[in-house]
Amino acid sequence: MANNNKNNSQINGRQIFVQQFLKHPLQVGSIIPSSRFLERRIIEAANVDSASVVVELGPGTGGTTRALLNAMPQHARLVSIELNAYFHNLISQIEDDRVIAHLGSACDIQSILAEYDLHAPNAVISGIPFSTMSRSLGTQIIEAVSSVLAPRGRFVAYQTRDRVATLCRPIMGSEQAEMEFFNLPPTRIYQWEKKMDDMVEQPAL
Repeated sequence: MANNNKNNSQINGRQIFVQQFLKHPLQVGSIIPSSRFLERRIIEAANVDSASVVVELGPGTGGTTRALLNAMPQHARLVSIELNAYFHNLISQIEDDRVIAHLGSACDIQSILAEYDLHAPNAVISGIPFSTMSRSLGTQIIEAVSSVLAPRGRFVAYQTRDRVATLCRPIMGSEQAEMEFFNLPPTRIYQWEKKMDDMVEQPAL
């Protein structure tokens, strides 16, 4: 019976993804949810198991959100920022005190963290499709992510195209990338680590 419920949930998740993709093709990055293989790679790339604050941009139907929660420490917090009201409602129904479902834009990540009195995130994970947004909007989001990340914090973006890498290199430098073929469509996982500030404060004269 439990397997039937899980299968029905997966089928419903796919149907919802297709419906929202057809309604909002520029907002939804894929026509079906991420596979468990892709979720595992995302978790490893972001070092979620040692994070205290994680931000998820574009959680969709919540499959990756649940995978992150399963991997996170019990004391950690997860802020899921979703622009799509239908997806946001689904995330709001997740029964876990560690998750904060926020309806809003990824551009506002700094003010959103301040609203919930959270410190700089150790990881920001993005499933939003940079390939379908304007260059200026994509750059704005990446600059916002870079500004809030903790030193050595990681930005992980899973994408079907390489637009995010082109936008991110001038801001966060060269990326690490790998492909997950056990996902439809096959998806790249991009990773950046925020460098420590190597400027040493000079003593006052």
